[in-house]
Amino acid sequence: MPLVPYALTRPFLFGLDPEAAHDLTLDAIARFQGTPLQCLWGAQRVDDPVTVAGLRFPNRLGLAAGLDKNGRCIDGFGAMGFGFIEVGTVTPKGQPGNPKPRIFRLPERQALINRLGFNNQGLEAFVANVRRARSFRAAGGVLGLNIGKNAATPIERAVDDYLLGLDGVYPHADYVTVNISSPNTQNLRALQSDAALDALLSMLMQRRAELARTHGRTVPLFVKIAPDLEPAQVDVIAATLRSNGVDGVIATNTTVARDAVQGLPNANQTGGLSGAPVLEPSNRVIRLLRAALGPGYPIVGVGGVMSGADARSKLDAGADLVQIYTGLIYRGPALVTEAAQALKTR
Repeated sequence: MPLVPYALTRPFLFGLDPEAAHDLTLDAIARFQGTPLQCLWGAQRVDDPVTVAGLRFPNRLGLAAGLDKNGRCIDGFGAMGFGFIEVGTVTPKGQPGNPKPRIFRLPERQALINRLGFNNQGLEAFVANVRRARSFRAAGGVLGLNIGKNAATPIERAVDDYLLGLDGVYPHADYVTVNISSPNTQNLRALQSDAALDALLSMLMQRRAELARTHGRTVPLFVKIAPDLEPAQVDVIAATLRSNGVDGVIATNTTVARDAVQGLPNANQTGGLSGAPVLEPSNRVIRLLRAALGPGYPIVGVGGVMSGADARSKLDAGADLVQIYTGLIYRGPALVTEAAQALKTR
């Protein structure tokens, strides 16, 4: 268990602007990871090994992309007991993202709205940070690297950015995630349509084959999709993933729906809604994917996991692995052990 209960630090953090609290937390983890002060949040990892997409995961619980966009805190987050960690989204060039304020808490529903917009330091700085991480991977942790496109790149040229991202992260990743589902980059979700997705994935899988020959290993490629999809759209995406030989799917990103938070302060802010209200929309997409993809195809479930029972619901819906993000902000590091243990007692 963490040395300092999160219940003591959360009131201070929730008293700050959400992005200021986010930055302060990441700065502290980055500074103190790998030092004796890591015991303030560290915990023993739940042992529950499973093989998915040819990778051996120490347990089924992971950190979702978006929390550590620049890959600064891989070892620090790893000390919380995650079996896998996904960092990014990284874009080829650094960019500031959308104007502030751009993160909003909805504590009445254990939710957040963010419109960060892929703010990150760019591919070069990201890879340098990833290469500095040591202890998490040395202890068997699996590292996913999440790539996206720059806001200034026209959607018609999006594939160029994804190819640059894949080239840059491939030598350093255990798996690579293609993020086409953030609602905070203009037109990005259009890449989920059948023709656009097929064209993008065809190019990426071709480049993956070239990189596999160059580096002597094949890195699994996952695609992250949105919860705001109709059943017919999910079927098309599933068929496109299969036909292109993509290794897995991550379901889901944040939602643009507001039904579950109507009337609350900040509910009408533009951006992606995460947290408890996304649990069922995400599970709905997972169930549709499992029905379309059949048994054995790797699905990572993410969205609305605020407890061990929520994590189990992802497996019940058809996921193989589970990720958390907003739940960590509301519940703290203890959620990692609780959720990983719940996934173990499947």
